[in-house]
Amino acid sequence: MSWVCPLPLWPFVLCCRVGSGSPRPCMGQAVQKVCVDLVNHSGWTLNWLSRPPFSAETQLDLTSHCNATCYQKGGQQPDVKLLAKQLTFETLYSDGSRALTTVTVGPSYSALSRGKDAARRRRRRHQIYEEDGRFNVRGDHFLPDYPFSTAVHISTGCTGILVSPHHVLTAAHCVHDGKDYVRGARKLEVSFLTPRPLVRWVRVRRTRFPKGWIQGPQEISMDFDYALLEVSWPLCRPFMRLSVAPSLEELAGKRIHFSGFDSDRPGELVYRFCPVEDESSELIYQHCDARPGASGSGLYGLVWDSALERWERKVFGIFFSHQWLELDGENCDFNMAVRFTPLKITQICYWLLGNHGN
Repeated sequence: MSWVCPLPLWPFVLCCRVGSGSPRPCMGQAVQKVCVDLVNHSGWTLNWLSRPPFSAETQLDLTSHCNATCYQKGGQQPDVKLLAKQLTFETLYSDGSRALTTVTVGPSYSALSRGKDAARRRRRRHQIYEEDGRFNVRGDHFLPDYPFSTAVHISTGCTGILVSPHHVLTAAHCVHDGKDYVRGARKLEVSFLTPRPLVRWVRVRRTRFPKGWIQGPQEISMDFDYALLEVSWPLCRPFMRLSVAPSLEELAGKRIHFSGFDSDRPGELVYRFCPVEDESSELIYQHCDARPGASGSGLYGLVWDSALERWERKVFGIFFSHQWLELDGENCDFNMAVRFTPLKITQICYWLLGNHGN
């Protein structure tokens, strides 16, 4: 399969046409054109940074807190300059060197903003809701087959999803705690399960995540808790195509699915599905049962592909944490996922291309 993502167009603008009906792996369903202006006429502005100490501990059980202010921020018109800072990205190479790439957001960008009332369901159990609805994936007829074949184990203890033979999407906190890289990021590897008791580890040669993950308070940084890992050689397994996150009305059954390596079931791939409880412009709120280790799993569902004229499984978010939400004095808790907006998809597709020259 050939890789065709957003292409640099004159005058040096990176554009992503979303919902154009083409069968491109990076395209989504929202009908919107998003352009990211490059900083100068030679492409991205790249600055080399000092080598990190790799002193942070991996946080598999990440919990955040939010009130009505941060919950409703999705309905506000974003600051374009702030968005540019948040979408500026850092790259970590396998030799320990790193670089910061600065971008600007073009004036043609308009946010997909919509305010919603919160889902006011009171929950008391942490990450497992009522009866455990997870399923172990085993055997020759399931582990090698799509979509379970797309689940990837990260050496820091998280999960990822294969989005090309060379690329894995995961949560940013699996490699960086917001202040420093985790210790395991120095020699990061990925693997996948096979029906036989064999685990194949592949070295990661490049890691990228948005600067928004390490800027500002947690209620802002969680919107950017995603990272792309590029492996040293191809993983010869079926992968899943990317999509802009559909609205609840556009998602078949209003249901999401994901598979991960939950810590309470070592050596097992665990699958689950559940309805979406609520959404904002940046996040997906849900009650899928999950445990530490499932962080970084790719959320997918059936999305209508207008080019193929059929429903297709596509990944449109990354599961990252558990959150307590306080609204009008009432505490609700959800399992959370980053929602892929058109602008985030544009950024990820650019990472998949590799460089401006492609």
